[in-house]
This record gives sequence, structure tokens and C-alpha cells, in this order.
Amino acid sequence: MGSSRAVTAVGIVGLGVISRQYLETLLSVDSVRIVAVADLDQDRAQAVAQDIDGCRALTTDELMAAPDVDIVLNLTIPEAHADVALAAIAAGKHVYGEKPLAATLADAERIVAAAAAAGVSVGSAPDTVLGTGVQTARAAIDEGLIGQPVSASATWISAGHESWHPHPDFYYLTGGGPLLDMGPYYVTSLVQLLGSVTAVSGAASRSRSTRTIGSGPREGEEIRVDVDTHLTGILHHASGALSTVTVSFDGVATRSAPIEVHGVEGSLVVPDPNTFSGEVLLRTRGGEGWQTMAPSAGYEDSGRGVGLVDLVAGSARASGEMGLHVLEIMTAIMSSAATGARETLRTTVERPGLVPLTPAASWRRD
Repeated sequence: MGSSRAVTAVGIVGLGVISRQYLETLLSVDSVRIVAVADLDQDRAQAVAQDIDGCRALTTDELMAAPDVDIVLNLTIPEAHADVALAAIAAGKHVYGEKPLAATLADAERIVAAAAAAGVSVGSAPDTVLGTGVQTARAAIDEGLIGQPVSASATWISAGHESWHPHPDFYYLTGGGPLLDMGPYYVTSLVQLLGSVTAVSGAASRSRSTRTIGSGPREGEEIRVDVDTHLTGILHHASGALSTVTVSFDGVATRSAPIEVHGVEGSLVVPDPNTFSGEVLLRTRGGEGWQTMAPSAGYEDSGRGVGLVDLVAGSARASGEMGLHVLEIMTAIMSSAATGARETLRTTVERPGLVPLTPAASWRRD
């Protein structure tokens, strides 16, 4: 992406819980500057703006029309992702959004097509995969340390977000559920590690029709559940590797490694892809047990928003095309679970380039 200014000006739409993490990252980076924020709660927008030098609180429409906004950071709820992204594109602005790219595959396809037609860039979370955890594992695969990759597994189990989130409703509505909420971290990691997916098979279940909020001002309130809350998918990668992903709001906990990758000469344990770092373990054929790998790739000390920084720099490793492919994988898992048939995918994506080991001091201030 390009800008007429040396520093890319960012306008943020949506100032919920996740925005704090983005603000922490972006306010420490010299290549971007937050110039405007918008939220349905104007008081919240005003409160955020007054803490950022040169930032003003606007309505969403005003932010889209603002000539000094180069890129829109879309942190709205999933059901609003497409409307906000398409409005930004129509205004000639680049856009980077929280995952999933959109609540439906059709909307995600519209976003990518509209951006291509307008000549603007689209990026999509998760950008956790650009940290040293997943990228060090990726480097090990690229260097042939496990030989030909054969399989992988990804597992995330919890009792659901209503135990801690004060307003968990959207996790259980269309566009939510454990697959669209947590799945992007795991599926994106599997694509980063093993490449694009050509077909999937899925199964799903739903344990309850309502959930009870466990904390905050609405504690004890029941909310409805409109989506499946336990899903498993088998991913057929174009490389020939097979991977399995299981995500659930219907368990309690798991001791399974977040991600394991197995090749003919070795195996890798990959850290939690909802974080940016963590230990990568390698065990090779004939080796002496599991060895901890030193970080060898990825943005050090990274946080949410590094994908936007990467996009601004012209690398676009957390691209809209990646977000689209990952969303099709997930929606195909859900479709396959509903029909019992294997689903062939229409989209594909090039495996992004490896992130070289990038010291924190080279991309963000202390």
C-alpha cells in the first residue's frame, strides 16, 4: 500500500476490549499515527481521542470522509466487519480488520473484490502468526528440519467466553462461535506452516441453547446460542499434508499442545497461536528428546496491530486474501458438518514469505 505521507494515518472504527491491545502497539510505532477514532458510544470515542495527541473523535461516516485518514482499522463486531470495510474501500481507503474478515464468505469475497477494483489494500487479523512462535516453527519447516510435512493437529478447548466477558452475546450469534472466533488463529497458523487447503471435512455439535453470563453488570443473564459450539475439521493441504483442527466452547480445558506438526524426519510443538511468542519444541529422528529452538524468525515483542504495520511496510503477510481463504476453510468445515459431505474449496492463497527475525528495537519504540 502507499500513502502520500511518510507516516500512514490510521482511523479506528470500534473501540471495544480488543482496541486497547491495538492502541498499545500502534502508539509505539513511528510508521503510523492514529488521527481519528469512532465508536457507537461517542463518549468512549471522546475518552480515547483525548488520550492520543492529534487524534479526534468522529462518527463513522465522518471518519470515512476524512481526507487525512489513509487506512481504516476495523475493530467492530464480526457482523459489522463487511459494512465498515466496504465503506472504507468505497472512500478510497486501505482497510485492516479484526478476524474474521467478514461474517459470511460472500461478504468476504465482496471485500477482496472491491479492494482489488479500487486499487486499495486489505489486511486481516490474526497477526499473531507473525510473531516469533509460529514464524520460528515455519522456519524450521522451511529449513527441512522435520523432512516432508505429513500431518498437523490444532486444538483449542474452553468452557466459553461468557465466564469472563461482560458482553459475550456476539460469540454465540451468526459470525461467532469457537470456529470463527478462535479458529482463525489455528487455521491461519496451519496455512502459514503447511500452505493452502484444497478440501475439508467437518463435524459439529451444540451442547446448549442458552448460556449464562458469569461476570460483570449482566452476571446471571441468559443469552441465546445460535451457532455450533464444538467443531472438528480435517484439512487437505495442496502440499499433500493433512491437518486436523478442533475448537470448542463445550469443554473445560485440554493438555494437548496447541499445534503439533509431524514430518517424516521430525516433529514440532508450536506455541499458542493466540500469542505472539512462546517455546517451539523440535524432536528429530534419532535425536535426544525434545529440544527448545531459539527464536529464528518473526517480529520480536510483537502485539496486535503488527499485521497493520506489516501491511503499511508493503509486506502484507496478514492479507485479505489470507483472511478470505481461512474464512472459506472455516465455513466449509461448518457446511461439511451440516451436510456430511466433503467440501472442495474455491479459493487459494500463496504461502506468505517468512518474517525474518526482526528485533523489537527495529520496528517499535520502548
